[in-house]
Amino acid sequence: MEPPNASNSHCAVEIVTMETEILRVVPPPRRSTLQKLKTRFKETLFPDDPFRQFKGQSSKKKIILGAQYIFPILQWGPKYNLKLLKSDIVSGLTIASLAIPQGISYAKLANLPPIVGLYSSFVPPLVYAVLGSSRDLAVGPVSIASLIMGSMLRQEVSPGKDPILFLQLAFSSTFFAGLFQASLGFLRLGFIIDFLSKATLVGFMAGAAIIVSLQQLKSLLGIENFTKKMGLVPVLSSVFHRTNEWSWQTILMGFCFLLFLLLTRHISKKKPKLFWVSAGAPLLSIILSTLLAFVFKAQNHGISVIGKLQEGLNPPSWNMLQFHGSHLGLVMKTGLVTAIISLTEGIAVGRTFAALKNYQVDGNKEMIAIGLMNIVGSSTSCYVTTGAFSRSAVNHNAGCKTAVSNIIMSVTVMVTLLFLMPLFQYTPNVVLGAIIITAVIGLIDIPAAYRIWKIDKFDFLVLLCAFLGVIFISVQEGLAIAVGISIFKVLLQITRPKAVMLGNIPGTNIFRDLDHYKEALRVPGFLILSIEAPINFANTTYLKDRISRWIEEDEVEDENGKQQSMIKFIILNLSAVSAIDTNGVSFFKDLRMALEKKGLELVLVNPLSEVIEKLLRADDYREFAKPDCMFLTVEEAVAAHFSTIKNQKSPSKPCQKDLLEKITYRV
Repeated sequence: MEPPNASNSHCAVEIVTMETEILRVVPPPRRSTLQKLKTRFKETLFPDDPFRQFKGQSSKKKIILGAQYIFPILQWGPKYNLKLLKSDIVSGLTIASLAIPQGISYAKLANLPPIVGLYSSFVPPLVYAVLGSSRDLAVGPVSIASLIMGSMLRQEVSPGKDPILFLQLAFSSTFFAGLFQASLGFLRLGFIIDFLSKATLVGFMAGAAIIVSLQQLKSLLGIENFTKKMGLVPVLSSVFHRTNEWSWQTILMGFCFLLFLLLTRHISKKKPKLFWVSAGAPLLSIILSTLLAFVFKAQNHGISVIGKLQEGLNPPSWNMLQFHGSHLGLVMKTGLVTAIISLTEGIAVGRTFAALKNYQVDGNKEMIAIGLMNIVGSSTSCYVTTGAFSRSAVNHNAGCKTAVSNIIMSVTVMVTLLFLMPLFQYTPNVVLGAIIITAVIGLIDIPAAYRIWKIDKFDFLVLLCAFLGVIFISVQEGLAIAVGISIFKVLLQITRPKAVMLGNIPGTNIFRDLDHYKEALRVPGFLILSIEAPINFANTTYLKDRISRWIEEDEVEDENGKQQSMIKFIILNLSAVSAIDTNGVSFFKDLRMALEKKGLELVLVNPLSEVIEKLLRADDYREFAKPDCMFLTVEEAVAAHFSTIKNQKSPSKPCQKDLLEKITYRV
C-alpha cells in the first residue's frame, strides 16, 4: 500500500535553510522520589488545591476558614438579610408544593410506605442546607434512585409479604449509600463517578424513564395483580393479560389528570416565567383528586386510594439498620448502585445551575454533604435522597438565593407531617402515577441523543446499549453494560493509540498530518511520525508493529533484488506523549537497535520531562544523549539531518512527473 502523497514522496526536493542556532533538549531539573510522589498525590487527589486559601493566614483566620470550608452555611450565613429571605421563602414554598406530591409518589415507586417519601423531604434538606455548597439544589427523593432501590430489594424480599424487613433493608441500603458517597468525598475519589459518561447517562435515564412510566400503568389502569419484573416485555405482557382488571373509572381519572399535568409542563417549558404553573400542578392535582374521591366515594367504584397515613415527625430508625445476616450483600450492592446514580445526578444538577449564576460548586464537598445527609437520613426513617433536577429547576426559576429555600421547604413538609396528613387519606393512587410519569418524561433527552449521534457514533452505541439494556434486561444490568462498553472504549484508546505520518506544508516550517492536510508533502529520506498518547505496556507492541509496517512500505528492490529502505531517519514527534513506563523505555531502546540493523537512525522530537528523565536514566551508553538524537521541533530535526540525505545516493521510486519541490524552512 502506498503511503499518502506517495507520488510526490521521493521526487527531487531542494531545501532552503537559514543559518541559526538550534536549541538543544535539556533534561528536567532533578527531583527526589518523595517530591515526585508528593506532586503526583496532590494532582490526583487535590487538583483544586483546597488548602491554598490557608496560606499566609493567621491561626485564628485558619480556624475560621476551616469551619467555613466544612460548614458552608458559616460563609454566607453572616451576610444573610431580609431581602434574601423573601426570595428564599417564595422559592421554598414553591418547591414544597412540588416536593410533597413527588415525595409520596416516589416512595410508592420504591415500594415503600408513602409517608417515608415525606420523611425524606424533611430531614435531608436540613442537613444539606448546613453542609452543601450549592445555592440552587433542592434536595429530596428522585425517581431513578427510587426505581433502582425498589427493583433491587424486591428481587429477594417482597414488600407486600414482609414490609418490615423491606423497610429495614431500604434504610440499611440508604446508610451504605451515604457511607460510600461520604467516603468518596473524604478520600477525594470523586473521579470514580466520571466513568458514567454523558452518553451512558442519557441512554440510562431515557430507558429508566420509560420503565418507570410503564410501571405506572398498574395505577393508571387499576390493575391489582401486576408483574414484579422491570423489563419491557414482562410489563406489557402483564398489562394485556390483565385486561379483565382494567377499571374505566380509574383510566378516565388517570388520563384526565395526566393530560392536565402534561399541559402545565408544556406551558412552563414554552414560557419559563410561568414556572409556577407546572410547579403547583402536582399539588393541585392531589387536592382536586382527593376532593373528588372523598365526595364520590371513589374507593367504592374501583379507584384505589392511599389510605390512612401516620401523623408526626420522623421516628428514629437506627435500630432498623442491618449490618449482618443473609441480606447484607444485597443491601451493600443496592447502596453502591443508588449512591453512584444519585451522586452523579446531584453533582451534575448543582454544577449546571452554579454555571448559570457564575459560582463554584465543590464536587468533593457535595459528595460529603450528600453522603452525610443520607447517613443521617437512614437513622431518621428516610431513604436515598439527592438533588433532583425538576425541583432544582423550579427552585432556580423561583429566584432562590441560598440554601435557606431548602429549610423553608423542610419546615413546610414538617407542618404537613404534623397537621395535614389526614387530608391525604383519600388521595387516589392513579394521580400519583400520573405525577410520576410527568416528572420522569423530562429525563428523555432526544436532542442530547441526536447531538451524540452527530458527534461520536461509538458514544451513541454506548447510549443505545444503556437504553436497550435497561428496557429489555433490567435497570442495573443495563447500566453495567453501558459502563462496560465505555471502559472498553477507553481501553481501546489506550491499547491502540493514534499515530500519524507528518508532512511539510510547502513554503512553511509547519508539519501536519498527511491524511488531514492534502497539500502537505513528505520529505525524502525521512519518516516523520507523531505519537499522540502515553506509551506503556498496553500499547508498545502495537506501536512496534505499526512503525515497522510504515518502514516496510518505503522499501524498494535494488539492482540485486534486495529490499532497501528509501528513508534514512525515523523522526518521532513526542509532544503528545505525556508519560512512559518501563515498557515504554524498552520500546525506544528496542526500536533504536532494530533501526540500526537496517541502517536507519532514530530521532526524537520534543520529549516531555518524564519521558526524557526515564530515557536518560535507562540509557547506559548515552545513545539518547547525543546532540543529533533529540530536538525541540520537527523542522530543526529535519534541517540538522538534511545534509546527510542530500549527500546520500539512495534508490528512488519513479515520480509521476519530474518534479522539483522547494520547501523553505524558517529555522
